[in-house]
Amino acid sequence: MMRGIVTTVLLLFPIVGVAPVAAHHGWSGYDSTKELTLTGTIKESGYEHPHGHVRLEMPGKVWLVVLAPPTRMASRGLPAVKLRPGATATVVGYPHRSTEDEMRAERITIDGATVELR
Repeated sequence: MMRGIVTTVLLLFPIVGVAPVAAHHGWSGYDSTKELTLTGTIKESGYEHPHGHVRLEMPGKVWLVVLAPPTRMASRGLPAVKLRPGATATVVGYPHRSTEDEMRAERITIDGATVELR
């Protein structure tokens, strides 16, 4: 009897463990038919899970730019120190469908180096 319970728990564990990760990504909130390219000054940055971010100041507007997870950014050559306030960045990505000052970045260029985020 105990063996059957343990087997059932072990079989269910991977399903329960994966569900929150799959549920996290709401990329459908971004409009991939409208590519944006923005260049501005980083006012603030975060290098945290599940996704990093920058607040990019442009004339008349500050955008929240959602980046990749820190582990992906680090492995592709974008350490936290590159996202320093005052740096100029160009981001290419997609606008949020309902939040007019938010976008999801596909790539970012800082100090002449472009990093693919997706």
